[in-house]
This record gives sequence, C-alpha cells and structure tokens, in this order.
Amino acid sequence: MLKAVKRKRVYEDIVNQIRNLIQKGKFKQGDQLPTERELVDTFKVSRTSVREAIRYLESMKLVESRQGDGTYVIASSEEALVQPLAATLFLEKDNVMDIFSIRKIIEPQVAQLAAENATPSEINELEEILQEQAKDLTSGVNITKTDSEFHNLLTQTAKNRVLERLLFAILDLLAQTREKYLQVEGRAQKSLKGHQEILSAIKAHNPVAARQAMRQHLEEVEDILFKKKGGVKKA
Repeated sequence: MLKAVKRKRVYEDIVNQIRNLIQKGKFKQGDQLPTERELVDTFKVSRTSVREAIRYLESMKLVESRQGDGTYVIASSEEALVQPLAATLFLEKDNVMDIFSIRKIIEPQVAQLAAENATPSEINELEEILQEQAKDLTSGVNITKTDSEFHNLLTQTAKNRVLERLLFAILDLLAQTREKYLQVEGRAQKSLKGHQEILSAIKAHNPVAARQAMRQHLEEVEDILFKKKGGVKKA
C-alpha cells in the first residue's frame, strides 16, 4: 500500500552535508568539527537538530564526541562512503541466507589479500588468537569472542578499508548465526581447524590456498546453519 511521504527531518540534511564533506576529504580523519554554536549559526537550525545530527553521525561511526573537547572525524573518506552503503544494503530483515552468500563472496577475497599483505606481527597476532581459542575449547569456554577476533583481524590484515567496513557490517548482522553455529556439537572444534588451515596458507603467503581454505570453512558453516531448511546448494 502506498503511504504519505514524510517530510525530511532537519537533522538529516545536516548529516548528509557533513558526510559528503568527509567523503570529499574536506573534513579529514582527525579533524575537529566546528563547535555546536558554529554549526547552529551555519545551518540556521536549532541546537536540538545539530545534536541529533551529531548523534546520528556517531552511530554511523563517522565522528566521535569527546567530553569537554569537541567532536572529531574518526572515519576516512572511504569509510564515509561505505558505511551508509552497508547500512542500506544489509538490513536485519533481509534473508539471512542471502546475506551469508555475500559473506562467501567477500571473505575468500579477504583471505587472499591477507595472504598477500600480512606482516610478521599480524601473523603473530592471528596465531595468538587461535592459541587462545584452543585454550577456550579445552576449558569449555564459548569461543564466539575469539572467533570474531580472528575474522576481524583477518579483515584488517587484507588492508582494504572498503572491504573491511563492508564485511564488518555483514558480520554484525550475522552475529547471531555465528553463535548458533558454534553451539552445535563439534562445530567449535571444526571452526578452529578451519581457522588453522586459513592461517597456515596466510603464513605461507599462498593467496590461492588461503582463498580455498576460507571458502571451505564458510561452506561448512553454511551447511550447519541452513541444513534445517533443506541445505544449500554449493557453488
């Protein structure tokens, strides 16, 4: 059914203007935004509208308000572009299987880039996470935290900020599916093994093997998550 068009809220225009300036590099990462009073005078709006806009920009992780110090840009121009895109593309109401399919497209590429770009210190960090994950398994601790840490650090190791922001948005939406997968008997051990195979390929700086290992890992996760729906057809 068609509905009446809602009038645009004032704060949305402020958000769009500031976000566009970040995208164009006029406001750079680390820059301080004008004061609240200056923004009120510039936009000719109320303090309430300015505060709503700042809160919204904070929720998008584009700026950060520091008590007694002002508001600072914390996103790069690439992040300012991708964050709203990710929020628009991936909504909680979207089909989980469809969102997971996007993960299968992106994460093998991330693993490939990580194998090409990982530094010795990053490889050491990844190893430490998996050592902690193995300890958690032995002591019966839920490995959801270390599972997330591994995938997040792997994404950063790829050194592609656009892919990083896009994948983080997807992983946030799929947080519940990760917990569900890791609660299935034997899957936590299988997950650790998959991570170890991915890391082994990255340590060898073998992009093809890293891509294949990630693909296999995600297909195993997919089979467990969606088997009650008749399974999923593998690519």
